[in-house]
Amino acid sequence: MSMLNRAPIVGAIVFALSLSSGLIANSFATEKTVEVGGAAMYPSKNIIENAVNSKDHTTLVAAIKAAGLVDTLEAKGPFTVFAPTNAAFEKLPSGTVANLLKPENKKQLTNVLTYHVVAGNYSAAKLAKEANANGGKLHLKTVEGERITIQSDKMGGWWVLDEKGDKAKISIADVNQSNGVIHVIDGVLLPN
Repeated sequence: MSMLNRAPIVGAIVFALSLSSGLIANSFATEKTVEVGGAAMYPSKNIIENAVNSKDHTTLVAAIKAAGLVDTLEAKGPFTVFAPTNAAFEKLPSGTVANLLKPENKKQLTNVLTYHVVAGNYSAAKLAKEANANGGKLHLKTVEGERITIQSDKMGGWWVLDEKGDKAKISIADVNQSNGVIHVIDGVLLPN
């Protein structure tokens, strides 16, 4: 095939590729995103694909990687993740995070992280509906195995409580993912 005969084919391929990349970029542009940590969170991406872009969740992402939970949180789900911010981890006693990230503490780290995950997709509306139908509180079993409690305050805010009664406020709700939903929280929950 001569160079002159190839030119229209190459041109058509280049055009098709540029059109498809424009369609992909355009599909992201039309998604309803929520900004977390300075980055848009896309509902078409999974929990990990979005979390790695949040400047407010670098500690959480490092912990997920250290615990070997990346594949789990990239899986189909659905999962509801109550995602502590970097500031939430900083509230823990000095040295706690560094200690949890040590390889010999992987099981403990995994327990802490999976205590922030519930199987199923619990939007803020679903959490509120089920809590209100149950006297203002909703008990959910975490992937770790223990339960957390969701309850509202008199000001309309929503809190997540661990079994010891420590609580974290939901600061950003309904960060939709392809495999569930994230609710950003301002504290770290600890299992018994």
